[in-house]
Amino acid sequence: MRGPPMLTREVADTWITRWDAQQEGYIPDREERFTVMIDALEAGLGRPDPLVLDLGCGPGSLAGRVLDRIPGATVVAIDTDPLLMGLGRAVHAGRTGLVFTELDLREPGWAARLRLDRQADAAISTTALHWITGAELRVTYGELARVLRPGGLFLNGDNLTVGDRAPGLGALEAALRERETARRWADRRPEEWGQWWDAVAAEPALAELRAAREETVDHHGSESVFLSTHESALRGAGFTEVGTLWQRGDNRVLAALLP
Repeated sequence: MRGPPMLTREVADTWITRWDAQQEGYIPDREERFTVMIDALEAGLGRPDPLVLDLGCGPGSLAGRVLDRIPGATVVAIDTDPLLMGLGRAVHAGRTGLVFTELDLREPGWAARLRLDRQADAAISTTALHWITGAELRVTYGELARVLRPGGLFLNGDNLTVGDRAPGLGALEAALRERETARRWADRRPEEWGQWWDAVAAEPALAELRAAREETVDHHGSESVFLSTHESALRGAGFTEVGTLWQRGDNRVLAALLP
């Protein structure tokens, strides 16, 4: 019996293009947020060859953009989703400076299991860490503080609301995002999250990666969507400067620096 079709770079690129489009449907300023984050990396690191960790990297959308702008960088892209990382590996196969690594950021000891040659200069994350609980987030940020160098930078681009402390402001943030989305996609609504995954389920070339994902991925919802949850966990991990660098409604880039 013949197995599933081979996952080629061309097929993977098609799926990542669709992934990026459906993500932008929920985050109208996604590309601007990427640009801001990489601007901050360039401004904050002061070296042409930084070691950067991408936490919850998915198919490597942000990691690839970092290397486009900072070709001397090394990006260690970390996730637990074998399907998304499989797409990223296929598209970026052979690309200098990009390493995909399967690790669970919720587990104590993940930083040591990276076995880095030196401490990382920075870490980035986008639309990923809200999936884990507040207690797990403290583990994630505690491990991150161990693997970053003194003065290391962390940038988290995500939809994080102030609603836990200020429900009125939280509602306004959500309304701004909804209105911007409606304006951006007035003529053609992009593919939605569920539609993308339904299409993936029908793609024979992704059968093996789908099976691997069903055995490993256990995302259950948005667990850490409040800004204060991340600020508190970062300060508890030893980051001494924590604040929002850029914001559109509840879409923000949260930055943190180690002493």
